[in-house]
Order: sequence, then C-alpha cells, then structure tokens
Amino acid sequence: MSRKGNKTPAAGAQAAAPGRSPTVVELAGLRRRLASMLYETMLLLGVLALTFMVPNLLIGMIFEVASPGWLAWIHVFLVLGFYFVWYWHRQGQTLAMQTWRLKIVDSVSGQPLSAARSWLRYALAWPSVLIGGVGLIWAIFDRDRQFLHDRLGGSCVVLLPGQPKR
Repeated sequence: MSRKGNKTPAAGAQAAAPGRSPTVVELAGLRRRLASMLYETMLLLGVLALTFMVPNLLIGMIFEVASPGWLAWIHVFLVLGFYFVWYWHRQGQTLAMQTWRLKIVDSVSGQPLSAARSWLRYALAWPSVLIGGVGLIWAIFDRDRQFLHDRLGGSCVVLLPGQPKR
C-alpha cells in the first residue's frame, strides 16, 4: 500500500479476470482517521452506557456491591473489544468508519481482517492510544501515515470511493 494521495492496485487484485483492471485503493488520510476516531468516541459513550453502566448500576442497586476497579477495566476492555472486532471482522467498518468512508483491510491481501487479526489490532490499539498517543503520533513519521497498531498488526485503513453524483 502506498501513501495517501497515491492510488495503488489492491493486493490480491492481480487475480482479477483477464481484460479487467485491478481494483485501485487509496490509503485514508490522517485527518479523516482522527475525525472518525473522535466520532467513534461519542458513539462508544452510548455503547458503554448500555453494556457497562446499566448492568453495574443494577447490580449495585440490587445487591449493594460494586465491582473492583480491575474487574471494571476488564469489563470495559471486553465490551469494546467485542464491539470493534465484530464490526472489523464482519464488514471492515465500525459505525463511525461507515460515515467517514473508511475500511480496515489486511495490508498484504487487501481482504477483511480475520477475527484473530482484529483482536490483535484491538489489543495493540490500547497502548498505542493510551501511552501518550505514541501510536497515533507514529503516523506523522510513517511512510504510509499508518498508526503504529496498524503497522504492527498488518492492517491498513483505506478510503472507500464516494457515491456517484446524480
């Protein structure tokens, strides 16, 4: 895959039918990916309210107990993990990525990520974001402007073509 702005045949497109041109993809730009992450954060507030806060409030009210902090973090990690892996593995896009026309694919084959590769990307994204955003800052220096967790996980975010104008 190549830098944003450069269009390159998708890996695996070499198997295209004779006489047909290979599929051309464009790596998504850094600003678009960051905007998608901001929008994703807002959507995740609703996901966490439903799957984390409501159950914990009900358990606390009914049994008058609170889960220990470490268990709460594991709960959050798993809830968000299932959300991201479900979307990345099934269609390569979360809800926010659909809005911004972004898709995650395997950087070699151009195919959707496997469930295992999706979990790897998710696990690598946590330290990439939480340790001072070092994995996001990495994109400034990366030759393809990819985040560190994408580079290490063998994935890349591509820009999907827009809707044709009528």
